[in-house]
Amino acid sequence: MPRWSKITLKIFGVLIVLVLLLYVGLAVYVNTNNKSILAKINKELNKNLNGSMIIGSMDPAFLKGFPAFSLSLKNVIAKDSLWNNHKHNLLEASDIDIYVNMLGFLRGNIEIGKIGINNASVYLYTDTNGYSNTSLFKKKEQKEKTTEEGSAPARINKIILNNVNFVVDNQKGHKLFHFVVDELKGKFDYGLLGGWEADIHLKTLAKSMAFNTRRGSFIKDKLLEGPFKVSFDEENGIIDVAPNELKIGGDPFIIGARFDTSKENTEFTINIDAPKILWRNASALLAPNISEKLNMFNLTQPIHAKCKIKGDMGPGGDPEIKVDAIIKDNQLTTPGGVIGNCNFNGVFTNNFISGKGFTDENSAIKLYHFKGSYKDIPFSIDTASINNLDKPIATGIFKSEFEVAKLNNVIGEDVLKFGKGSAIVNLAYKADIVDFKLNKPLVSGDIDLKNADVSYIPRKLNFTNTAILLNFTNNDLFIKNIHLQSGKSIVMMDGEVHNFLNLYYTAPEKILLNWKIRSPQIHLAEFIGFLGSRKPAPKRKKHNNSKSTFSEDLNQVFERSNVKMNLKVDKVYYNKFLATNATADLLLSESGITIKNVSVKHSGGSLKINGKVVQRGTLNRFNINAVLNNVDIKNFFYAFDNFGMTSLTSKNLKGFLFSNTNISGGITDQGTLVKNSLNGNLTFNLKRGALLNFEPIISVGKFAFPFRDLNNITFENLNGKFDIRGQKININPMQINSSLLNMDVAGVYSLTTGTNIAVDVPLRNPKKDAEITDKEELKSRRMKGIVLHLLATDGEDGKIKIKLNKNRNQTK
Repeated sequence: MPRWSKITLKIFGVLIVLVLLLYVGLAVYVNTNNKSILAKINKELNKNLNGSMIIGSMDPAFLKGFPAFSLSLKNVIAKDSLWNNHKHNLLEASDIDIYVNMLGFLRGNIEIGKIGINNASVYLYTDTNGYSNTSLFKKKEQKEKTTEEGSAPARINKIILNNVNFVVDNQKGHKLFHFVVDELKGKFDYGLLGGWEADIHLKTLAKSMAFNTRRGSFIKDKLLEGPFKVSFDEENGIIDVAPNELKIGGDPFIIGARFDTSKENTEFTINIDAPKILWRNASALLAPNISEKLNMFNLTQPIHAKCKIKGDMGPGGDPEIKVDAIIKDNQLTTPGGVIGNCNFNGVFTNNFISGKGFTDENSAIKLYHFKGSYKDIPFSIDTASINNLDKPIATGIFKSEFEVAKLNNVIGEDVLKFGKGSAIVNLAYKADIVDFKLNKPLVSGDIDLKNADVSYIPRKLNFTNTAILLNFTNNDLFIKNIHLQSGKSIVMMDGEVHNFLNLYYTAPEKILLNWKIRSPQIHLAEFIGFLGSRKPAPKRKKHNNSKSTFSEDLNQVFERSNVKMNLKVDKVYYNKFLATNATADLLLSESGITIKNVSVKHSGGSLKINGKVVQRGTLNRFNINAVLNNVDIKNFFYAFDNFGMTSLTSKNLKGFLFSNTNISGGITDQGTLVKNSLNGNLTFNLKRGALLNFEPIISVGKFAFPFRDLNNITFENLNGKFDIRGQKININPMQINSSLLNMDVAGVYSLTTGTNIAVDVPLRNPKKDAEITDKEELKSRRMKGIVLHLLATDGEDGKIKIKLNKNRNQTK
């Protein structure tokens, strides 16, 4: 080994021995002068304290903190001057290591450069009056300083915390911050003009971060880990925390903050930036009053969120909170359903109107440039707002353009089923929110359907090439430019419902839809579904407290609302019936159909009808008052299938009918007349009438009147009244004056069995009196000569038989 190396090693060894001897000497010195040294340390630590710091015992820590000399303080307690009032120790530590300057220590000065606190509790307490035990650190009144007292306050360059329970309990401000510090390492650099800068690394568990204990804690039970760069400007009392990455619960955040200690209640601003975080992870960091509402929603992909928290440590309640979020290509789950392909920018603030406090009532959520799709229906909302989270109100403008068949995925196919066609929606809305679902919205705007195929399932109605424009103005609904086509029927409609949106949710049975309907032709058979009982939609299983679906609500509205129709139709077809120039006022309600002011042209004459149809399952009861004027009786009987008669049909009749009918009966849900259900009366006047090829007359007349025309029996004027009672038609006494003969008729005609009609027939040929114009003379001559008294009754073969009426009284 070279000589210079040996000399260097010897010098180095000597230095080590000297340092060790110095440390041993210091240890012996500390043990020997323990009380006096402890007093000096107490004096150093108690500088500028309004209270006391008590150290239970002190031992030297050999070589710990080399080259500084370290002392281990046991059972350290720090109290403010009013501890007896509140009983909260500011500091209670089982072990504190302090590192002092060795040379200063040898000179008798205790200069603490580093401190380590282990297994301790720090409790910063503020009572309801605003007094805080941190007053321990307030400066005492200035006195004339001696050389000893005028020494500079201690400056600690490093601080280390291990297993420290740190609590800020502000009873006046209802704030509670509780952190279990696993490890904190801080290095301080002091400026020449005051203040300091520190590099800190923190690992702590946040047990509570409640800015308002009545609302609950932020980041509760989350692990925080990361570095901070902190600076303190002593002149203005500002503490700045430079933005740096901190992990909270495993998610990375960029956090920066500022604290203004010059203010009485220490104002603060905390900026949090989460570039990539899941919705539920972000929600879990917030206070329960916020997270409870946010958890009703979810986003499957991470979002970019920024949060600014601004407040003070005083009794002002909640801090001001503003959150900005960017959501791209995400899936949003809401209480109302799932929205896919979701993109928007979101803002939350609890200071919507400045000066009204940081409360739920003054909170708002705004969504900008919202785009998404609900069950394959794309839509957008340029700006959506939810104001007042205590009683939320939502506003926005909803826009969408889609194929109407996609509506089947939204409302189901139990009520309406859509085929081809397109829809354009542009609606501005304002609505209350109940359980985060829109409730009783106030809507304005349009829904425009074009070339759509629509089926109304409960009544089996099908429409093709449908066009509808729905215009919402405040609470009213205007339905314009409707074009419906069902089979051969074509209908143009305009309608309006006043107070629609309010009644939709509160009293659908009070909804009155006013329709103006125009049509070139309507085939009533294609709308026969309105006569039938509704085919109820299948009931879905519901969970407890679950609300009805939109489809069920819509179905209820359709069936319970009332519809008033004013119709003008060029041609109306029903089976064999054809009417022209039809006008009508109809009222459709949950119980049935009210018919008013129906007027049609039929068979060369006119028909006016008023009445009502009451729906009762498969059988519908009707009550009709009909007035016929100059109607071709042949076509009239043909159109209505001879009213159920088989012996007398349209082939046997000719003439022009005037009648007034008041009749009730039954009609099936297929639109056919229920046999034997008619009940009412009919008065008629048949002018220029004829009975053609009527077999019962021919069968008798060919023997009694072989030389008269039996195939064409004409009537100049025939009046009568029938009382209809089911299968029996009561023929009130009436005179028949015809080209064949004159007769008096009275009795009962049965549609089945039980016909019993008395007929008095004078055999005198009416043609012999053709020249007589005097009415009284015609009346006196009418029954002269031989008079046959006949009786029409049922025969064994089911046909009507004519026989002599041996007992005139049997028909009475």
